[in-house]
Amino acid sequence: MERQQGQESQAALAVAQAHFEKGEFAEAEARYSAYIRQCAHAAAVGASPGSKCSPEDLATAYNNRGQIKYFRVDFYEAMDDYTSAIEVQPSFEIPYYNRGLILYRLGYFDEALEDFKKVLDLNPGFQDAILSLKQTILDKEEKQRRKTKRNIEKNY
Repeated sequence: MERQQGQESQAALAVAQAHFEKGEFAEAEARYSAYIRQCAHAAAVGASPGSKCSPEDLATAYNNRGQIKYFRVDFYEAMDDYTSAIEVQPSFEIPYYNRGLILYRLGYFDEALEDFKKVLDLNPGFQDAILSLKQTILDKEEKQRRKTKRNIEKNY
């Protein structure tokens, strides 16, 4: 019985993923949310390991649901999902990268730098993270230069 629940859980995630890949984001989000609730329920009732969601699958569900929220420009909700993915599977570099992108877009350069550095700790060959880290450093320096210039001009 519990093994069957585990297989149903895998199937539910596969259906969510299929909708995500087709760009059917509303349906994918609903399916990911159902999968996440199902995992939380299984963990709460102490189901056996065969019926529980794997940390990898749960982290993927959170990450992909976060992507859907990102596409909707619900940045803070997306970051919540990325953070949940990280909490479930700290070695999964993608949600760090995704959260870093949002932090960068919102101007939180120090926090974005931390996430991009973490990505590169986990996966040194992650090219997009390398580029994002470099751009964040440049933009942070430019922001600091503008701030310094304004302060100098203000004092004269």
